Amino acid sequence: MARKVPEVNAGSMADIAFLLLIFFLVTTTMDVDTGIIRVLPPPLDKNVDPPKVKDRNIMKILVNSRDRLLINGEPGNINNLKEKVKDFMDIHPDNPNYPEIKMEQIEMIGEVPTTKGIISLKNDRGTSYKMYINVQDELAAAFRELRDNLSLEKFGRKYDDLVLEEQKEAIEKAIPIRVSEAEPEDVGGK
Repeated sequence: MARKVPEVNAGSMADIAFLLLIFFLVTTTMDVDTGIIRVLPPPLDKNVDPPKVKDRNIMKILVNSRDRLLINGEPGNINNLKEKVKDFMDIHPDNPNYPEIKMEQIEMIGEVPTTKGIISLKNDRGTSYKMYINVQDELAAAFRELRDNLSLEKFGRKYDDLVLEEQKEAIEKAIPIRVSEAEPEDVGGK
């Protein structure tokens, strides 16, 4: 006579598996892709012509399909892009090689010179995502450092460390992020 193999009661296995699933769903954190934080301007009114901008007020940055930079028609380098943007957007009174400035009365800061400078960014359709992000990071870093410098001068702390929202708004008004991004096109890979 053959010996019977004892059976294992598997009735509660489904309950245990369900509890483990719930445990892992509750305790696991998911990575969330944040992307690039930008406040987009409102759509342009088709009946209104865009304002004329003097050429001296625009820094033109082109990125081709080979991830090479052209800054105002000259070959550029991602390693010094931040410094070039900071220099261009900084205040240079009475210097025709830099953007025009205007004096502006800003609450909590007083009268400060502000630049009319704009960064114009144009990418080739073949530009790599990595290069696009690197350029965006350098632009953001340049504006962050400019805001930090003014914030330290006026309030004694960096922009991100400001407690009052009114102080942050004042710094943002004095140093707005003016980046114009054109629709990508085939600008060549030379």
